[in-house]
Amino acid sequence: MPELPEVEVTRRGLAPFVVGRTVETVAVREARLRWPVPRDLGASMEGKRVEQLERRGKYLLWRFEHGTLISHLGMSGVWRVWPRAAVPEPQRHDHVDIVLASHLIRLTDPRRFGALLWHRAEEGPLASHALLAGLGIEPFDPRFDGPLLHRETRRRSAAIKQVLLAGDIVVGVGNIYASEALFRAGIHPRVSAHRLGHERCVRLAAAVREVLAEAIGVGGSTLRDFVSAAGDEGYFMLEAKVYERVGLPCRRCSAPIRRIVQGQRATYYCPRCQR
Repeated sequence: MPELPEVEVTRRGLAPFVVGRTVETVAVREARLRWPVPRDLGASMEGKRVEQLERRGKYLLWRFEHGTLISHLGMSGVWRVWPRAAVPEPQRHDHVDIVLASHLIRLTDPRRFGALLWHRAEEGPLASHALLAGLGIEPFDPRFDGPLLHRETRRRSAAIKQVLLAGDIVVGVGNIYASEALFRAGIHPRVSAHRLGHERCVRLAAAVREVLAEAIGVGGSTLRDFVSAAGDEGYFMLEAKVYERVGLPCRRCSAPIRRIVQGQRATYYCPRCQR
């Protein structure tokens, strides 16, 4: 957490207040995030206009003409928008403020696993940055479909759940949404990826897109910290079919939902519906 839907919800919430606006000042109160916030971040952004606000996987990309601010929300990060006339006093976990003419954008991150890095345009294409270079295709890219998933999994012996989480085939399918997509596709999370036939790959690719789109539509998932840029919680967990429903009846067949651990992460599935 947050996963792709939460980052996309954040992007959509910030964009009207950020794109086309000039950064006046940047205040860094705590630089000790996953990696140190660059000391010259303010100098890189102040007086410059945000050209675009994009998302790549779980990364939020503030595009300027001369460079890009790369933001990752980690496990507990949140970007909030505040009118400058009503900005609350910064609290312990409010680490960075980006001040625009009429609004302030504040990064709050209690666990400090998030990241803020600056990529200068002269360093080369943004796609070559170390954090972005190995990312797979976007799930909403028309090229992401069953045949692509089938081709890319032929040499993958790892469990399909782990392959989805790896992000080098398709990006942004985090723990919650991988469990949900596998349930919709009727695929057991422990099945080796290379054992999936063409038909099951078609079902899974479609399920990934559907789950992520639905999650974005309801504001993502709020388990603990996440809220949108406006402070609203996400409601996808009200629609979840398996995630965090261990012992409860499957919404499709009434069998008790089970929980296993894969790669130190909880996986939820229905033993009857998923094979």
